[in-house]
Amino acid sequence: MKSLWSETQAESYVAKYAPQGVNRDLALRVYTTRLLGGDPRLVLHGGGNTSCKTIVKDLLGDDVEVLCVKGSGWDMGDIEPAGLPAVRLAPLLKLRKLDTLSDEDMVDYQRGNLMNSSSPNPSVETLLHGFLPHKFIDHTHSTAVLSLVDQPDGEALAREVYGRRMGYVPYIMPGFALAKKAAEVFEQDPTVEGLILVKHGIFTFGDDAKTAYERMIEMVTLAEQRLEKGRKPLVPAQNLPKEIAPLAEAAPILRGLLEGGGKRRILDFRTSPAILAYVNGAEVSRYSQQGVVTPDHTIRTKNWPVVLPAPEAGKLYLWADSVRAAIEAFEARYHAYFSRNNQRLGGTKTELDPKPCVALVAGLGLFGIGASAKDAAIAADIAVNTVESITDAEAIGRFEPVGEADLFDLEYWSLEQAKLGKAAEKPLARQVVVVTGGGSGIGAATAKAFARDGAEVAVLDRDSDAAAKAAKACGGKAIGVACDVTDSASVRAAFDRVAERFGGVDVVVSNAGAAWQGAVGEVDDATLRASFELNFFGHQSVAQNAVRIFKAQDTGGVLLFNASKQAVNPGKNFGPYGLPKAATMFLMKQYALDYGKDGIRSNAVNADRIRSGLLTDEMIKSRSSARGLSEADYMGGNLLGREVTAEDVADAFVWLAKAGKVTACTVTVDGGNIEASLR
Repeated sequence: MKSLWSETQAESYVAKYAPQGVNRDLALRVYTTRLLGGDPRLVLHGGGNTSCKTIVKDLLGDDVEVLCVKGSGWDMGDIEPAGLPAVRLAPLLKLRKLDTLSDEDMVDYQRGNLMNSSSPNPSVETLLHGFLPHKFIDHTHSTAVLSLVDQPDGEALAREVYGRRMGYVPYIMPGFALAKKAAEVFEQDPTVEGLILVKHGIFTFGDDAKTAYERMIEMVTLAEQRLEKGRKPLVPAQNLPKEIAPLAEAAPILRGLLEGGGKRRILDFRTSPAILAYVNGAEVSRYSQQGVVTPDHTIRTKNWPVVLPAPEAGKLYLWADSVRAAIEAFEARYHAYFSRNNQRLGGTKTELDPKPCVALVAGLGLFGIGASAKDAAIAADIAVNTVESITDAEAIGRFEPVGEADLFDLEYWSLEQAKLGKAAEKPLARQVVVVTGGGSGIGAATAKAFARDGAEVAVLDRDSDAAAKAAKACGGKAIGVACDVTDSASVRAAFDRVAERFGGVDVVVSNAGAAWQGAVGEVDDATLRASFELNFFGHQSVAQNAVRIFKAQDTGGVLLFNASKQAVNPGKNFGPYGLPKAATMFLMKQYALDYGKDGIRSNAVNADRIRSGLLTDEMIKSRSSARGLSEADYMGGNLLGREVTAEDVADAFVWLAKAGKVTACTVTVDGGNIEASLR
């Protein structure tokens, strides 16, 4: 591992924050915290923390010695000064004379001594930082260090590497007791440059930011060097199928089988040669089931993943049976784990969701599993980190983390659970939505509307740049995918891409279309066929691929078609457009009829006079002029006298997605056109 310290960059942080009243100590603390947090081999998703002791002025202008320590909810990789709340140091030090201190009292006391009451909660390891005397203190969950200490003789291995340069702290759950023990270990030999927390992580410290940071880099490098000595490879598995089923076919099956209590999951897939060696290992059912590499990870990944066999091409029905059995066994094991540990604690805990958060699939790789794409990505990131750490641990010995009781105490610790947040889920959370023709107009507005309601969104458009731009506007983990709905191969590839990215599909808005004009008795065959290819067969191709994934998931699904008032109230010289749209309306009903038994709903939206790629400004000008109307009067030419927008149509699609008992329905969004109204 190389030091990334740069004097120029360090000074740029000092200069950047000085106008905000941030002193040099805190500016440099932000700088090195970001250096540490930017390397996943050191810090992942809230793991680790940093601090500095400095002087600030209070409201009276008096100098106060404070501990600036990482706050809850901040990521070390992009932390700002506000993410290192200042806590009065003197009151913290007085706590050391106590014999015991409850977590609740510790949190309240720390909050009560914040310089700014609006600051986030200081780290649960604030007292550890406070009880040590050093100005700058760094704490990480280094993958390499954990590979050393997650061994039956982990402390002995660490002593072999570091000797008397480091102190050694036995495993204790974070909080007051750990803080006191760490301080005692340091005071036994104040010459140490850091502390090894056995089966937990590493601390380094110094009187300046550079020293503390570079000590961390040096100590981690020493661990990395030790891991290169006398390595043995993982034992490869035997008898993998000759042909592994494609990811896009396996993922929806897994996703469907993970649904429980009406709650769907989002998947995040990862693979690499190292991951494949791990999941294909003959002993994967041993080394992957021992626990997490550092207890912090358990709230994101649970204590063990579900291990699944390789999906054989052409035999996915057999794989589905194996996956179902493995998930049921995982849940039974989790229930038993909870029961015995909850009994140990007096039956005071409430069981969390028993579904797995990580799946290891031989022949493919691994999946992070979560309520959102963000949660799934966090689980996948930690799983990848775990693969690296356990692989290294097994290479020099045998992976052995903390025991079950300690893992349970961390998983069900209120201070850890608080990291996950308790915000209510949005109405379409856990749903994957595909919008075709999503690069502009109604499609782009619809994609944004679904994203606002919590869905994971895939924007499909023939224009890949437009798709990417619309996806970015949705925020979150939305993706843009190039797709020409008139090309069946392109549609198949696009849906496979979505299944690979999120694990499957739940709602499809088939929106792509274009308008051709002409008198129906005079239009040439090429024009009419082109319109049918896009405005009918394009919808059919999209719907077929949606149903393919819906049925693999076996959790129902929603088809939503953008029809047109032309389907029921044709306009003069607009037959080339209206004819395929009428067929599409019938197509919607046929899907409702044929697949209702599978829980698949099919509905349509009839819109009229919406500014979009179909009804351009030029077309609006031409049509309003031909009718002797102003553009405003033309666009508001309905019973309500109001222009209908793309956002209004988007709202109708979202409503239909939520309307669980509505199918074979066409919703009209046109401000009122009695000639186009349905029953």
